[in-house]
Amino acid sequence: MGSVRELDGLRALVTGGSKGIGEATVAALRAAGAQVLATARTRPAEAPQAGFIEADLATMGGCETVARVVAAELTGLDILVHVLGGSSAPAGGYAALSDAEWQKELDLNLFPAVRLDRLLLPGMIERGAGVVIHVTSIQGRMPLYQSTTAYAAAKAALSTYSKALSNEVGPKGVRVIRVSPGWVETSAATSLVERLASDAGTDEQTARQNLMDSLGGIPIGRPARPEEVANLIAFLVSGQATSIHGTEIVIDGGTLPTA
Repeated sequence: MGSVRELDGLRALVTGGSKGIGEATVAALRAAGAQVLATARTRPAEAPQAGFIEADLATMGGCETVARVVAAELTGLDILVHVLGGSSAPAGGYAALSDAEWQKELDLNLFPAVRLDRLLLPGMIERGAGVVIHVTSIQGRMPLYQSTTAYAAAKAALSTYSKALSNEVGPKGVRVIRVSPGWVETSAATSLVERLASDAGTDEQTARQNLMDSLGGIPIGRPARPEEVANLIAFLVSGQATSIHGTEIVIDGGTLPTA
């Protein structure tokens, strides 16, 4: 970004802000001068009381709690970054996915964004300005049927919803952008590599390479770092990106075989 204080005076909310991409995004936006509220289901032990909202966004009540705190503490919002997502679905392909598993994936990866947008975008539209970032996933375009079918479908739904939203609110002054990461080396990803190595009786480097190979390879030879995704988000919400709208920016080290 051109200035370390590019976002001075702007108010932001980051969901999934307790770890990984969310935590890095909170840090990047604050470093750029924004006043940031982070939210997650559980407050990290090291997180200060101020600036953090403990809420379960997989429920409507949790989303309403966050909207109330945003109204009380920020009196409005300029930047909304939806990072929250993940999967607890079992491996085993389509037959392993019950209705309950499908519902959990939608509750975590689609509905929090839909609900919070419904609660918070009216203020942006009234002011005629704002930026919404939906963090999707390249899994929406290249699902791994053994383990990510439901997660990938939910992220694809988020992407389609986001595109429709951008067409609706762009003329009203609100930019909507999708950021689509590939494999990002979060603490959860590191734990996955450790588990895969243990299960296969191999070392972590071999397990790491096997995981990259399962994705079809990562041409740069490594996953992205959370701060790299966060820096992209910080640029996209800044005044330097005012013509970027309604599109999906992929950050995957070249994993997707086509653009």
